[in-house]
Amino acid sequence: MSMASNNTRNTHSSTGNDQPVANPHGISAYARALTLACRTMIRPMGEMATVTEASMPVVSGVINNLAKLRPTPRGVEREEVRLNGFRIEIVRPAGARSSLRDGAVMYMHGGGFFLCGLETHRPVVASIARRTGLPVVSVEYRQLPVTDIAGSVADCLTAYQWLLSHGADPSRIVFAGDSAGGYMTFATALRARDAGLPVPAGLVGLCPALDLDCTEKRAHPNYHRDVLIPLSALESVVKLGAEVDGRLDPEMSPVNAVLAGLPPALLIVAEDEVLRRDSEIMAQRLAGAGVPATLEIWRGQVHAFMAIFPSMPESRAALAHVAQFVRARLEAGEIARTA
Repeated sequence: MSMASNNTRNTHSSTGNDQPVANPHGISAYARALTLACRTMIRPMGEMATVTEASMPVVSGVINNLAKLRPTPRGVEREEVRLNGFRIEIVRPAGARSSLRDGAVMYMHGGGFFLCGLETHRPVVASIARRTGLPVVSVEYRQLPVTDIAGSVADCLTAYQWLLSHGADPSRIVFAGDSAGGYMTFATALRARDAGLPVPAGLVGLCPALDLDCTEKRAHPNYHRDVLIPLSALESVVKLGAEVDGRLDPEMSPVNAVLAGLPPALLIVAEDEVLRRDSEIMAQRLAGAGVPATLEIWRGQVHAFMAIFPSMPESRAALAHVAQFVRARLEAGEIARTA
């Protein structure tokens, strides 16, 4: 398991190891302002709100309508495709002649398994497209309460099969996603492997949720440090979207899966967020399964910072690392094909 090495300093991790913390240029004023806004406004609102099946569409509608007020990202072209019950959007760098056959990133948005979609995550998707020069296929998979978490994974697998059927080479495809989309990234790759499909060239989890069981998260120091995620909300979502007769199947969580056969992974997480534990355990278990895994822990950031505010200095740096990883995986795929 490799770690971020440039401009880092050590901190004691929850796993008992010293892990370097990525913070290339110090904590920016933008990051401090975002942290303050989350701590004083967003987190308290989340703690007061009750996540129910009835409230999910209302909250989702408000968030998605607010996202439509954001400026349209520049330097990209968009094409919408409708699949069975959901949409995907192909975002390409403006004027780029590259096709899906040349390589692609399949991006799965976050949002706690019931929020967000194409509009909310278009800025980060556009940033990845511009940085990699590749088409990014953004998947607006169905969510709670329309379908459960397993149904969301099925939609992401359908999107991957669509990519393959349109000539995309799996050795030139990288899955990526933030938060719940990070869950989709790993769960979809596992589902593809178990279905006998070729796995993609790489996996990128941005502050991913990889363990649906929140028991150990409640004992983690970050339970009290996280300025954005109220764990009670995540537990409510898991009850609605994954539990059957009050029981959560451990195999629903990617950290508990047989990980052998997955492609190399990049995990980026905020130092003080409650989902940090998920990435640390996943990095350890991937390494134990012989899967190369890089874990970056970023100081002074909030959960999913690169998706919330992709133009922030730390977000730009983190997304540059994502682009480097994507290019490296595609180059490795090309070498393997011609060997």
